Amino acid sequence: MKEQLKQLQNIEERINYLIQLKDYSNWGNLEGFKSTCDQLKQTVYDFSEEQISTEIRKLNDSICFLEERAEEQLTPMERVRIVRSVQRFSLKDILENVYDDYTELGGEEDANVDPAMICAKATLTRRGKKKIHTVSVMVIGQECGHGEEFRNGGSCRPEGNEKAQRYMKVAETEHIPIHFYVFTPGSYPVEEYPGAAQQIARNIYTMTKLRVPTVSFISEGGSGGAEAIGLSDYRLMASHGYYSVISPEGAAAIEGRIGEGNKVPRELVEVCADRLRLTAMDNLNHGIIDRIIKEPPLGARRDDFAFFAKLRSEMVNATDRVVLSAKSFRAFRTWELSRKKAKAENKELDVEISWDLSKEETARLLKQRSEKYLSMASHGYEGKPETQESMFRQMRTQSEQLYYTVRYDILKNQKRQLEKMLSDVSGEGSVVMKRVSEPLLSMLNFLSGAKKKEPTRLITYTGNGQNGSQQQDPLEITDTYTSPLANEDKTVSCPNAEVHGCKDLWVPDLYGEFAGVCETCGHHFPLEYQWYLENIFDPGSIRFFNTHLTAQNPLGYTGFNMRLEAALEKTGRRSSNMTFTAAVDTIQVVTMVLYSDFRNGTV
Repeated sequence: MKEQLKQLQNIEERINYLIQLKDYSNWGNLEGFKSTCDQLKQTVYDFSEEQISTEIRKLNDSICFLEERAEEQLTPMERVRIVRSVQRFSLKDILENVYDDYTELGGEEDANVDPAMICAKATLTRRGKKKIHTVSVMVIGQECGHGEEFRNGGSCRPEGNEKAQRYMKVAETEHIPIHFYVFTPGSYPVEEYPGAAQQIARNIYTMTKLRVPTVSFISEGGSGGAEAIGLSDYRLMASHGYYSVISPEGAAAIEGRIGEGNKVPRELVEVCADRLRLTAMDNLNHGIIDRIIKEPPLGARRDDFAFFAKLRSEMVNATDRVVLSAKSFRAFRTWELSRKKAKAENKELDVEISWDLSKEETARLLKQRSEKYLSMASHGYEGKPETQESMFRQMRTQSEQLYYTVRYDILKNQKRQLEKMLSDVSGEGSVVMKRVSEPLLSMLNFLSGAKKKEPTRLITYTGNGQNGSQQQDPLEITDTYTSPLANEDKTVSCPNAEVHGCKDLWVPDLYGEFAGVCETCGHHFPLEYQWYLENIFDPGSIRFFNTHLTAQNPLGYTGFNMRLEAALEKTGRRSSNMTFTAAVDTIQVVTMVLYSDFRNGTV
């Protein structure tokens, strides 16, 4: 009867999986099937082996029918529940079953700076030209775990994302590819330094400059947590996964204006999940991902070893594809990869492809990565970007590139030797000149009665502005615009007053002399964007461009077009993104500003 008990336990897990998927137990009489399963487990020894096998077969057929129906009618929110199930495979399962060996870096389990982020150096055994060779890759991803609370559900803190950034640079130093695995509903909300958003921005900047091939696999990609490790040269996605700018619950809370601590209506969450276009097919149609990996019905689980074999070949082939795209001589190997893809073959390419890139190939890789993500946003706005560079400007840019190539790429190796030689010659010459000139200078000073030179006085500001040796206060120099908020005659309290003991602030001083910053703790009070434009940049240096580009609704989100029209009528601008050229202390800069008047600054 042990075999029958194992079968009943497996059926019970499948029933619980369906109940979690549908979020209620009345669908398809699941509650009745669960009661039948429990009763059979308790009375298994009251029946003969043939009788219990017959009952198990009937129950199994019923559950199989329900699973087929559920797979055919999957809603976007049900896909979200699939990837959040405790039976779903995790990064640990991938490390155990996809790679031959791995070493976790930065601590294991809960003895880690952030257990939600795993960084590991893994090895893969490959076959090429009838030879077996081993390659190393850096694996970075979120670990949601199977119910472990210390994993935080895959929501990384800033220190976890910083760890990922650090090991990205390690992989770049070792010239090994990086495999990213995204398993997160979103980053953990932390406002204190270094801040969740700030660290995500640092990660994105690092990923744009990585000089090694990068491939990402997305199972659950929610909000900025996914972006912290999601920018790669080739993006794969599980067929039952989701990838969205915000979680359905977060979108529903915003749509319904749900206050903190209140429950979001289930129906509204379902509606938002559908409107966000978060499924794998939606993302493929929008060009956000490059390929979908087919999963078993109702999603792959931690014991689906056939899926792990498929995932291994897909990750290896994707890395080959990225490397070959940067190679100069690649035609036949690229054709072989395309042939296997067309035939849906999961085997790895039996051709030797080195994952090392030369300097020229790395430059080509970075260029392709830049073009990939620039084109990804092309359907999100209406209009054609302006050509900011004139013929003269283009010639100047090309001449500067030639100059810096000669200076840093060609002469860089000889630069240190030349500087050392000049330093030695200068040092020797200064000693000789000092020996010769010192007696003469002493005699001249004695005869002329010259006084010793006084030390330079420090420049301070007293406020009278009458002494020519004193410079004007920098605040007075830049005080060309005063916020309208400074016209209110009242005091306000700093939000950090209880922690730092901040004094109450008089509004005219706060928005005038203090530029909206608490003088005790440094808290920034909100200021309108005009203050920054008038006080940070040189007067008259701002030149706007691309003002004709209009924000669009690429997801086809219901009701969003009306909101865009209302924002256009309110602000007179076409998007929340202002782009302009300006100067700061005569230094030319290209600037982008997101301002809250237009849809709270969202892009």
